Amino acid sequence: MPEQNWNEHRTRKQYIDKLLINSKWGPIVPFEEGKTYDHASVEEYPTQTGPCDYALFHAKRPLIAVEGKKVSVGPQNVLQQAQRYARGFQKSPFTFGEYHLPFIYSTNGKIIWFQDLRHPLNRSREITAIHTPNALEELLSRDEDTAKAWLRNNTIDNPVLRPYQKEAIAAIEQAIADRKRNMLVAMATGTGKTFTIINLIYRLMKSGLAKRILFLVDRRALAAQAVTALASFEAEPNLKFDKCYEVYSQRFRREDLDEDIKYDSKVLPTDYLTNPKSRDSFVYVCTIQRMGINLFGQDGMFGQSTGDLDDESDADAKLDIPIHAFDVVIADECHRGYTAQEESKWRETLKHFDGIRIGLTATPAAHTTAFFKDVVFRYEYERAVKEGFLVDYDAVSIKSDITFNGAFLKEGEEVGLKDTKTGQLVFDILEDERVLAPESNEAEWTAPDRNRKIVKELKKYLLSQEETLGHFPKTLIFAENDLAHTSHCDQLIDMLRGEFNRGDAFVQKITGSPTVDRPLQRIREFRNRQNPGIVVTVDMLSTGVDVPKIENIVFLRPVRSRILFEQMMGRGTRLCPEINKTHFTVFDCFGGTLLEYFKQTTSITAEAPIKPTKTIREIVQAIADNQSRAYNIKVLSKRLQRISKNITQESRNEFNYILGEDIADFAMTLEDKLSKNWAGTIKTLQGEAFLHICENYQRPKREFIIAESAEDLVTSEVIFRAADGKELKPGDYLKLFEGFVRDNPEHIDAIDILLNKPKDFHTDELKALREKLATNPDALLDKFNERNLRRAYNKELADIISMIRHAAKNDELLTVETRVDRALSKVKAKHHFTEAQEKWLEHIRHHLIANLLIEKDDIDTLPIFTRQGVNYTQLNRVFDGKLDELLKEINEAVLT
Repeated sequence: MPEQNWNEHRTRKQYIDKLLINSKWGPIVPFEEGKTYDHASVEEYPTQTGPCDYALFHAKRPLIAVEGKKVSVGPQNVLQQAQRYARGFQKSPFTFGEYHLPFIYSTNGKIIWFQDLRHPLNRSREITAIHTPNALEELLSRDEDTAKAWLRNNTIDNPVLRPYQKEAIAAIEQAIADRKRNMLVAMATGTGKTFTIINLIYRLMKSGLAKRILFLVDRRALAAQAVTALASFEAEPNLKFDKCYEVYSQRFRREDLDEDIKYDSKVLPTDYLTNPKSRDSFVYVCTIQRMGINLFGQDGMFGQSTGDLDDESDADAKLDIPIHAFDVVIADECHRGYTAQEESKWRETLKHFDGIRIGLTATPAAHTTAFFKDVVFRYEYERAVKEGFLVDYDAVSIKSDITFNGAFLKEGEEVGLKDTKTGQLVFDILEDERVLAPESNEAEWTAPDRNRKIVKELKKYLLSQEETLGHFPKTLIFAENDLAHTSHCDQLIDMLRGEFNRGDAFVQKITGSPTVDRPLQRIREFRNRQNPGIVVTVDMLSTGVDVPKIENIVFLRPVRSRILFEQMMGRGTRLCPEINKTHFTVFDCFGGTLLEYFKQTTSITAEAPIKPTKTIREIVQAIADNQSRAYNIKVLSKRLQRISKNITQESRNEFNYILGEDIADFAMTLEDKLSKNWAGTIKTLQGEAFLHICENYQRPKREFIIAESAEDLVTSEVIFRAADGKELKPGDYLKLFEGFVRDNPEHIDAIDILLNKPKDFHTDELKALREKLATNPDALLDKFNERNLRRAYNKELADIISMIRHAAKNDELLTVETRVDRALSKVKAKHHFTEAQEKWLEHIRHHLIANLLIEKDDIDTLPIFTRQGVNYTQLNRVFDGKLDELLKEINEAVLT
């Protein structure tokens, strides 16, 4: 009999009794009048409001009323019956308002609901097992009100915390005070989520609200970083966190840790997981993959998308971990776009523990918000930039004709054909024209000229940046793939090394490919050493990697996920005072369309996890079991049609032999066949011969086309951002600037004086002009500051006066140095200067190149003069008492 048809008695005997025994509530005994119970689950225990299905006793005290129902009845609302029994329970030492028991459960043997009745605002919740007696005794011994009072009365006063980090901690503590048990904290990449949460962990443990805390990440390297951060955190004056509380981790390998880290992490004793004690107080840091294996063994293994496959080498090490093992579970980087199966394991792992759950993410995903329900604090990128805790970005659009239009190959052209399995390359002459679709670029074909010209275009910008910055800007390039024999990464690596000619160490690949030796070590080198200056990856460095020196992000792969895009962008947002980083640059190699697309999306994506792929064997079984039969028949039909389009003739013949007809015809008429001859057709589908060929049919040899003859046209331009999210080309941006200058002289005094009364334009006016431009106009995110105007004019060293005069009167655009040299040439043409005076004019020239104008006070205050041991009075004597007139003449020459 199917279990959904079982009655309540059978459900209790088959399922609910086992739940009680597994949670150490045995023996299960019938009620006997007048008997005293020490430790037992007593069936049909009488109360003033009716018999309770189970009353659970421990140490001679009744702790629990359990209401059991048959499998087909949902247990959530049934808690009301258990509440009734708790109200009517007699001979109990407990009174909590109207209740005489502290805890109640309801269950149908599959689903368990629980409520703590000690406080009227405690909400009922679903849990995965019944608490053990020790767990409930610990709950009863906890003084939660005192712990919450400590949090209220002790301000968040760590001076190292930033204001928004204090806000985040306060928001989490308030949510806990409001008795919320699931919460999400969304903080932009690079804003210090780990440091914030470590401060929170300390406060939760210091207050006594939590004793055992689980900190989950999804990569061993992140676990190693978190353990190190905990160990180095000064919890109390001259006392590190790990000297106040025990800190444990899973086992690491040497390459998981930074080279300069000497901290020796301690592996958590198994007993701490399987037999938690109220006296234990510790933090355990591990990957969610490791915890999944601990809980579910092989069933808890994640697939390759999460990395750390060697983390699963002992997948038989399943442990019996009770649900009260941790008071608080913190899931870091919980936005990951797992597959549906992996997302299910992620959810099961988190749901196993009956603790407060806190999710940390930069980009909340749909499955994340659905699980944690409430975003209690949000700190977004825009606010972080405004407050100076992250850097903003400039954007450059690189447009390629081949990227958008694909390639057209003519009859007679030579193409390279590479075997994707062996890498063997042969050349062939096309006997007919061929169109290569843009959407399959780098997947089925490549045009080396496209990649070569994009690399050349990129090189122009990087070398220009190097000249301006005084160092080479670390650059991260996201490529399409790193497949064996057809790797887009490898092609780019070869071209970049050839273009820059700075040795192999200067350009490196960091991916999960077995061809990359020790990728975690390569990442550390990228972060800490001069080389590599350029790294090419696919998505290994898209998240969870902190390299603050990155100043360029290059998108050479399409991105369709908002979460992935924001994480990739996040690699460049971090501050880096060491190199005076003010911004980073994004190169959109899809003509600006990536940036434009993601400007239109919302902060919280509605993306679902990656869809699962059922095997044909599973689909056939579902059809046989009448599980969504109509749907699965359609799925199987489409799957067989897909096979028919990608199969060798030999395998097609095998299908013909098994099915009695061509696989395509069989697929097209499958629904009709099952309708008319169910038994015969399902027998064929379930036959091992059919299933074997479905799983092992031969695919045609796939060839990757190398279109050497396809020539590309690649252009680039900077992109400017409007406040409404629109993107402007340089010409459009400069039109706005010209209009602003021409329309605003009467509103901005400095512009009016510069254009019409240059003799009255001094350093105060120059400062006011720069300040006005840096905050205008409201319609643009990229304001009219000198850096943006230089980018728009494509003249790196253009001076602000030239740009204003060019916009207003179409004067020639000059660099600062050219303007200063022309001005001094005019002055020198009118005067004869001595050798000593010429020497000081050279000092004045250097000052003007840096500051454009010179004032009398500058002589007495600026190092360029004071270092020479001279003041205004002394220098005035050098110029025969005419220095004041000379400075005015020089300034006027500079301005005109």
